[in-house]
Amino acid sequence: MSTPFPFTAVVGMDDLRLALLLNAVSPAVGGVLVRGEKGTAKSTAVRALSALMPEVGVVAGCRFSCDPASPDPRCPDGPHESGPGTARPARMVELPVGASEDRLVGALDIERALSEGVKAFEPGLLADAHRGVLYVDEVNLLHDHLVDLLLDAAAMGASYVEREGVSVRHAARFLLVGTMNPEEGELRPQLLDRFGLTVEVAASREPETRVEVVRRRLAYDDDPAGFAGRWAEEESALRERIVAARALLSDVRLGDAALLQIAATCAAFEVDGMRADIVMARTATALAAWAGRTDVLAEDVRQAALLALPHRRRRNPFDAPGLDQDKLDDTLEEFKGEDDDPEPDGPGGGGEPAPDSGPDAPEDSGAGEGDTPEPSPRPGGGGGEQAAVQAGEPYRTKMLSVPGLGEGAAGRRSRARTEHGRTTGSRRPRGALTKLHLAATVQAAAPHQRARGRSGPGLVIRKDDLRQATREGREGNLVLFVVDASGSMAAKRRMSAVKGAVLSLLLDAYQRRDKVGLVTFRGKDAEVALPPTSSVDAAAVRLESLPTGGRTPLAAGLLKAHDVLRVERLRDPARRPLLVVVTDGRATGGADPVALAARAARLHASEGTASVVVDCESGIVRLGLAGTLAGDLEGTCVTLDDLRADSIAGLVRDVQGNRRRAA
Repeated sequence: MSTPFPFTAVVGMDDLRLALLLNAVSPAVGGVLVRGEKGTAKSTAVRALSALMPEVGVVAGCRFSCDPASPDPRCPDGPHESGPGTARPARMVELPVGASEDRLVGALDIERALSEGVKAFEPGLLADAHRGVLYVDEVNLLHDHLVDLLLDAAAMGASYVEREGVSVRHAARFLLVGTMNPEEGELRPQLLDRFGLTVEVAASREPETRVEVVRRRLAYDDDPAGFAGRWAEEESALRERIVAARALLSDVRLGDAALLQIAATCAAFEVDGMRADIVMARTATALAAWAGRTDVLAEDVRQAALLALPHRRRRNPFDAPGLDQDKLDDTLEEFKGEDDDPEPDGPGGGGEPAPDSGPDAPEDSGAGEGDTPEPSPRPGGGGGEQAAVQAGEPYRTKMLSVPGLGEGAAGRRSRARTEHGRTTGSRRPRGALTKLHLAATVQAAAPHQRARGRSGPGLVIRKDDLRQATREGREGNLVLFVVDASGSMAAKRRMSAVKGAVLSLLLDAYQRRDKVGLVTFRGKDAEVALPPTSSVDAAAVRLESLPTGGRTPLAAGLLKAHDVLRVERLRDPARRPLLVVVTDGRATGGADPVALAARAARLHASEGTASVVVDCESGIVRLGLAGTLAGDLEGTCVTLDDLRADSIAGLVRDVQGNRRRAA
């Protein structure tokens, strides 16, 4: 086993280290979500925690890590006899993003279950992680069906595996730790709420700090064991402090004044449900124990709020995480009790540094929030470039879907053959059997019972009889937006409405687990403003800063979109695209721009790309050019007003109808 990087050798990242240590002191806090840009040592810090976790006592020979003091009466390896048990290090189990369902929850041998009536069960990662740490790197990229299984296990403290009436259940209580890069997409709200604490990390901009990071990393890579040995004393001291804090935890008093501050803070920030209150209470208690105190103070409540609330107050994916610290301080001061220390030691207690404080804190730039300059118009061809306008308020849109039946990644947009959903038929399994079609299996085995010498009531089942259930569910698509940013779209109210419509469609794409991309065209050419990504936040940011002006190179925009889709088909052939063109249909610039745009549109149609044209034309006199473009694309056309959910009930039907007529 390779030597992990020492936890105490991690440079900076005080909030991250504190959040991990609090969970080591009190696993009831509920885990940590680490958000941050790539290359910030998120995974290194999490893996380093495993060496600090205290040992756990387990029943000898139990594959499910039962506690010898109170073994699980329903353990598949049980019942267990009472005994002292054995001690082993707490496990840190990593869940790969591409893991199968059987790898996560375990698998039953269906053939033996049907033919012999025995529960031959192979435990999965949830069993391995029981009473330890379950670590998911890039947790935001985890498939939906695995997220559902994690939610169930985290809520019930147990994992259930069921196959056609044969079921196995085992305990699965674990500390959930996840890392993610927000640029690659956000988490589902249900899973986000399951993490007790969240931490934002970023690389230091201080040269001295960066030098120290590089120096320690190079030293570790040259001699991992020797480097770890030089930090052994600090590691041992930190491990002893964790053990002492755990022992003190039961003696910590959470007074009524602290509870009132916790409740008032959660109410002030309008977090949903009561989980935030409970997590804050447990975190504040752990902070007091970590500081060596038996009373929870206002400083503990404040630090608990900074760790437990930012990810719970987001109302949509475009909200920036974080808390208004002035509002937090005002709330704590308003509900301050008599037993609060008027001169606290600082957030975290016990000498822990406050966030964004100390020598590595970024310097004040001298500019307040209101000092950000507005983008100024710049001269340009075709009428000049105009400054970006703010997007209109987003709204709920009706679902746009790709016709036919796909086989892409699980999502919530278009029909697809999936591992989950309603059963539509059966087939011979290709590889391991995951979903048994019982009726088809019995039908395949029935004609051979006499030849196989059946003499008892049970069927004689062989591997060739097994049938895999085929299921239909929903897939996520690649929604590629092609947005007209030319001078004809430059009217302030009009562009605001256009951006509001695209923002609404981006929000819909987030909820349906799509990838999104953004192509814009104006002036003389088109550009890929955002390559296809799972992060709708990034798309919203690019959209917000989009200026307008110049000619309308519609053909260039469509051809650029064609190039993007061609590359994406090579990367992920199973993910089907949906092209959304937002324009008034005008085409200017160059020789015969209208004919060029029509040819580019027919190129998309010839490859079967599903498309929707959002008609942005306004005014009394309408040329209907967007409708003509939709005809060339063999797609459908909808106006901005019709895009709202309450006014386009037949839109999906129209998209599918147009595709059928074209075929």
